[in-house]
Amino acid sequence: MNQKHPVIIVVGASAGGMQALKQLVAQFPKGFPASIFVVNHMGAETTGDVLVRALNESGGLTCEQAHNEQPFQSGHIYLAPADQHILLVEGKILVTKGARENRYRPAIDPLFRSAAVAYGNRVIGIILTGYLDDGTSGMMAIKRCGGLCIVQDPLDASYPDMPQSVIANVGADYCLPIAEMGMLLSELVQRKLPARKQPPKDIVIEAEIAQRVLSDLPSVEALGRQVPFNCPDCGGVLWQMSEGDLLRYRCHTGHAFTSAVLLAQQTAKIEETLWVALRMFEERQNLIATMGQKQGNSSSSVLQRVQDSQLHIDRIRAMLKATHEDDRDGLEPE
Repeated sequence: MNQKHPVIIVVGASAGGMQALKQLVAQFPKGFPASIFVVNHMGAETTGDVLVRALNESGGLTCEQAHNEQPFQSGHIYLAPADQHILLVEGKILVTKGARENRYRPAIDPLFRSAAVAYGNRVIGIILTGYLDDGTSGMMAIKRCGGLCIVQDPLDASYPDMPQSVIANVGADYCLPIAEMGMLLSELVQRKLPARKQPPKDIVIEAEIAQRVLSDLPSVEALGRQVPFNCPDCGGVLWQMSEGDLLRYRCHTGHAFTSAVLLAQQTAKIEETLWVALRMFEERQNLIATMGQKQGNSSSSVLQRVQDSQLHIDRIRAMLKATHEDDRDGLEPE
């Protein structure tokens, strides 16, 4: 491999990701001639140390958490830290506290887009097990910049949503079980590549948004059209972007969502609001009853007000039950 033009492998995983990543990493031989960058969805309260240790124990490559402005080298695995995005520019890693994408930080799409802009057709993207569709837009950027798309066979994935989304919206160059990926990657990193082409302007804009941490109005206006929806994270207005059949949304502060994730986030916000409303109506009902007892007043007006409150309580409970049924249909936050 030419060190001046290294091959870059970017990997995205979510639910079931630890076992999938351990299985993948175990197949890389020492001296593997490519740099590997991994985003595995994790909570902000975690450290990532468990996954780093697991990957170091699983294979012959060194795995470490990425650091800002860190140069990278072949034969190493760099893991996105908790609650931070990992991005690539020529020859080094950027670690940022940018806005969440698809509800996550770290998110897969920012890494994939930045790699596509910086390394073009030298990028190999891999999507493993996970819910919903983070990684689909980023994989689309990789393909548009000349890179390769590999997905875990959905039948092999613990949670097939993410691979299935990439297959449906992008199309995979290779779809196979994890156990077969190591041999394929060893062949792909040795292939001869043509000169890189200029990346599309819209992909560059989104990569720059992630680097700057905050977006701006001219940037999002260049990407799509404003729509009458609000960002569930900050309340700002959203701009709609279309990538084939994939609908995505951005606010001017940098939050980004696919339509599926936006719907899931709206569902969660609705449920949160309903729980607050339920608590307030129950408190109101209890206060009316207490005041009536204290004043020795059991008039029909007091009873009617208590019954009216109960009617609202029953309606809200019915809506919460319906929300939980939607969750079981696959709309619950990951």
